[in-house]
Amino acid sequence: MGTFELSPSRSVARTVLIIVAVLVSLYLVYLLRKPLGWLFIATFLAVALAGPVNFLERRMKRGFAITLVYLGLMAVPVVLGTLMVPPLVNEASNLAEEAPQYANDVTKFVKENGRLRNLDADYDLTGTLREQADKLPSKLGGAAGTLRDVGLGLVNSIFALVTILILTAFMLGGGRRWIGHALRYLPEDRAERMERVLRRSAAAVGNYVAGALAQATLAGILSFVVLSILGVPFAAPLSLIIFFLDLIPLVGATIGAVAVGLVTLFTNFPTATIVWLVWSIVYQQVENNVIQPQIQRRAVSINPFLVIVAVLFGSSLLGVLGALVAVPMAASIQIAAREYMDFRGIRPRRPAPEELPPPEDTPPPLPDSGDPGAAPA
Repeated sequence: MGTFELSPSRSVARTVLIIVAVLVSLYLVYLLRKPLGWLFIATFLAVALAGPVNFLERRMKRGFAITLVYLGLMAVPVVLGTLMVPPLVNEASNLAEEAPQYANDVTKFVKENGRLRNLDADYDLTGTLREQADKLPSKLGGAAGTLRDVGLGLVNSIFALVTILILTAFMLGGGRRWIGHALRYLPEDRAERMERVLRRSAAAVGNYVAGALAQATLAGILSFVVLSILGVPFAAPLSLIIFFLDLIPLVGATIGAVAVGLVTLFTNFPTATIVWLVWSIVYQQVENNVIQPQIQRRAVSINPFLVIVAVLFGSSLLGVLGALVAVPMAASIQIAAREYMDFRGIRPRRPAPEELPPPEDTPPPLPDSGDPGAAPA
């Protein structure tokens, strides 16, 4: 009896059906992108908060532990708002009133410097600066309107925030039980591997989040101390900006330092700007070579090139939030890929080549005159 083979028409029909099914699935994912994004954020929060919840669970019931962690989580924006809003309003008013004087100080410094004076003569930089500084007080009303629009946007996002928090609470409360039930339907060896991948991924995400928060907190506190010593306005709000931007891998600290450096241009210029520039360079070297490697070692070591790619992809998909979660997500994918390669028995066919020594600049020695193979003179 011969083997059954699909006719060409049936094979083409099956291929078309598969393509249509894939396109329909992608279209459904596109339509559901918002709730799927909420689900992704809730999953990440559940994994990140699992550490504190598990720690508190040793001393109380898990429900009470989740409630306590949630109360602490909701207290964070309240505390940040209390710290940021009043100083920000006061300093904004002071900045608007003193902006013309700051512009005059910059103009005076430019006139005392020969090269800057020539640039100013060509492009009228100080004139533009004085003009914008004089307009700053009148623009506060427009800024207030912008803040109102932002507030309305935040109010419209309350539903999404509440939904994410509810999903996170359900995952924290029953996530382990759900995973246990799902693994029961897998063969024993695959269930063990899947459980190991999930456990290692959760540990990598939790350790990375804890380390990143500690690193950002240290950067924010030290920045507040330096800015306070320099007498820079907005010290507390600027330190919080440093804290949040420092959570973004690789580029966040640099963006924060540049933003704060622009503010120092209007305060005790150029002393404050130079001191802040030197401090930022020194601290970023310490952070990149001492603090960050410790965080990566506790989580999963990832190639810096892959970190940049992950941050670019994450920021393109989910904006700033995607950039924040890019590295731990890349670590989880790396763990799963290694486990899959081990399961399939995929190994490199040959060991990695050793690094070749650099070529020597010295010419090779001339052959000995007594050598019969030597060329005649």
